[in-house]
Parts: sequence; structure tokens; C-alpha cells
Amino acid sequence: MLSEGRRGRPINEVIVDEILPCLPAKLRSAIQMLPAELLASTHEIRLRRGRPVMLVAGDDEVFVSSRGGVAPGPDEGYILSDQETLVALQLMVGSSVYSYEDEIRQGYVTLRGGHRVGIVGRAVVHDGIVKVIKDVSGFCIRISREVLGAADLVMPYLIKSRNRLFHTLIVSPPRCGKTTLLRDIARQASEGIPSLGLAGLRVGIVDERSEIAACYGGVPQNTVGLRTDVLDACPKAAGLIMLVRSMSPDLVVTDEIGREEDAVAVREAMNAGVSIVATAHGEALEDVARRPALRCLFEAQMFERVVTLSSAHGPGTLETVLDLRSGKTLVARSSR
Repeated sequence: MLSEGRRGRPINEVIVDEILPCLPAKLRSAIQMLPAELLASTHEIRLRRGRPVMLVAGDDEVFVSSRGGVAPGPDEGYILSDQETLVALQLMVGSSVYSYEDEIRQGYVTLRGGHRVGIVGRAVVHDGIVKVIKDVSGFCIRISREVLGAADLVMPYLIKSRNRLFHTLIVSPPRCGKTTLLRDIARQASEGIPSLGLAGLRVGIVDERSEIAACYGGVPQNTVGLRTDVLDACPKAAGLIMLVRSMSPDLVVTDEIGREEDAVAVREAMNAGVSIVATAHGEALEDVARRPALRCLFEAQMFERVVTLSSAHGPGTLETVLDLRSGKTLVARSSR
């Protein structure tokens, strides 16, 4: 079975329709010759100037042949040329590098379909701030996947009343499904869940790195719900306050809190009567709670629920749902 991408489309079709048009013609043809089953399991395409093109499919790394299809090893792989690197960048930004300047200096651009492209090269720094990335040398194209229903297991434990969710923190190491779960919580809260007594909520998303809603030209490429407003490419701390003041949300969600200013903004939003669902990197809750910048939120018991994830049974494995106020474990490990 071919895996599914955004809005249920097979991943191999998504790659052909939305990723390959952003690649140089010769490389595009070489990747099109790969087996559909391999493309369907691909979650990253890595392009490095002067080195072989690589696909990350499942737990495997696969090299693209210079003749098309799969190369037996890197020595026979497709080598990305200097010119092709420049062409790829131009295609990814629609021939307008200037209009994507802010995103590029942060190390990424978002493609149509919500696919995220990490960009590396020579950083030009002034007063400790990256002003631009020049001499681009590589790209990491992450294939966007939606998992509608990813939050089905946790939603019954996050609903506080008809129009409120518990303040919730989602904790896991990288690539364990935090953002996928967060996105589906936003979607389900926005649409409402009549069977659980949850009315459709006004949801605000602060999407600092365009990973939750994956806006392209201001339009969310992912399904985030009919009552959801997105503040794209805005720093979390500023965005949280902006949404609370301007959009009167019932719920605000945001990804990867970790700085002191994030904690201050989260606390201010909570004190304004807005439910917060956020994520944080960490192997376990204890790792996050020990961080000086976030410690104040735990000492004041601002979060009411903590969801921990792992990849024990694949990305998105639900480890626990904790009630921080009572100290009870509401859910123990179960795989989605």
C-alpha cells in the first residue's frame, strides 16, 4: 500500500506533482524513474552541491543514479552541479529570491503543498543576527504528510468543557510526531467533536516556522479546521499576544516553546482565559521541566495535561497522558 500525504493523496503522486517541478529537469527525470513504492516511503530528499543526491525512505538512505533510478552506491550517484543548485533555488522561490529573503535567512522556504525545504550555505551575520544565506550549498526537502485522526486517542483527555481544552504540553524527541499531533488537535478542536461534547472552537495558530499549517502565499496547505486563524512566520512570543488581543480565540496552539519570552507569553495568554496547547523538545517531561526558561510554568502548575510521544512503535507512539494537577497517569503506552 502506498502511504498517504496531504488530503489523502499517495505520497508518490505528491512528490511528482509538488516536489519535482522545483528541481532541475535532469534530476527531475532521474527521480521519476525511481519505483513508486520507494517514492511512497520517502520523507526527505537531500541535495548537496557537488555530492550525490539522496532520498531518506523509512530508515534507509537511497542514492539516485545519474542514469535514473536507484544507484547501487554513492560512487554511481547523481552529483548535483553548481548550476543545478542555483536552478533549484530559483525554482523553489518562483524566480524571486528577494520575496523569500526573510524565510531564507532563517534557513528554510515552504513549497506549494506545505513541503518544507531547509537551506544551508554561508551565513552573513551582523550583530549576532543572520542577515542572509549566500553561496547556497544544500537543501533538505521534507515531504509534508498529514495524519487526519492523529489526535483521536488523546482528545478525550484534553477536553475540559464544551468550549475549553485543558492547557496541554506535548513532549517528545525530534521526529516523533509532535507537530503532526498538534496540527490534528487544532483541526479537531476547530471542527468540534459532538460525540465528546466539544463545540467548534475559535483556534489561533502561531506558526513561527510554517510547519503546522504550512501556509503558501498566505493559504494553509494543511487541514487545520474551519474556525482556525493562522499567524504565519511570526515569532511565538509576539504572535501569542497578537492573536489573543486581535482574534479572541478560545484556543491557541504553537510549536516548540523553549525561550523565556515564550514562557511569559504563554502565561499571559493563559491568564487571559485562552486555552494553550504547545509542544517542546525533550526525552521526557523531566527534561523540559528542568529548563530554566520554562521552569516558571511548571512551578506555577500552568499546564494541566502533558502528552509524551516516542517512536517506539513508529513516529507518533503515544507514551503517556499525564494529569499534572493530580499527578495521575491517564494513559500509558499505546501505538496509534
